[in-house]
Amino acid sequence: MDKFIAYYRVSTKRQGHSGLGLEAQQTAVKAYLEGKGWPPVEEFTEVESGKKADRPELGKALTLCRIHGATLVIAKLDRLSRNAAFLMTLRDSGVKFVAADMPDATHLTVGIMAVVAQDEAERISARTKAALAAAKERGTELGGFRGYVPTDDDRTRATEAKKEKARAWAADLLPIIEEIRATGVDSLGGIARALNDRRIPTARGGRWQAVQVKRVLESG
Repeated sequence: MDKFIAYYRVSTKRQGHSGLGLEAQQTAVKAYLEGKGWPPVEEFTEVESGKKADRPELGKALTLCRIHGATLVIAKLDRLSRNAAFLMTLRDSGVKFVAADMPDATHLTVGIMAVVAQDEAERISARTKAALAAAKERGTELGGFRGYVPTDDDRTRATEAKKEKARAWAADLLPIIEEIRATGVDSLGGIARALNDRRIPTARGGRWQAVQVKRVLESG
């Protein structure tokens, strides 16, 4: 019989103690596993601190998965889709996993979601720095901000880095598109719908359109 380790995540201690959010996750995992007749070997609940990268319960769950040869099961992958650190840990763990809300997700899917999440975080950071720099030039008091104003060389390197990241992202996505094509779906619109059905986001985190699929195919 296959073995499963359940992993839940709540964002505050109050939420963890009250069961708000946790109960819904437990219900989703239970429904998924009962449909297959598999009880979880163990369950771990992460109460995340302000330090997002610190997830001791996830580490314990992954270790136990390796010991038992078990599969990590989580309730909702989409609620973690903007959490790059979590996604990268899951992708690089080598542990099999399944999400109750996205049972067809693979390590490749998670890798793409991680790249999108990281890119979004970097764009938000860049916009914040640019806004602070512009405010400083206008003479606005910034409460002791000592931000660095990027040079033209910095901007050029940043642009090239984004282009390289886009190429790497497209390379990761092409095998999924080929897999979709192998099912007989060959039109750009059909591929876009299939990607949306799999809940794979675009590079900007949105839904796919035919023109975006065309760009990925041309870049490959």
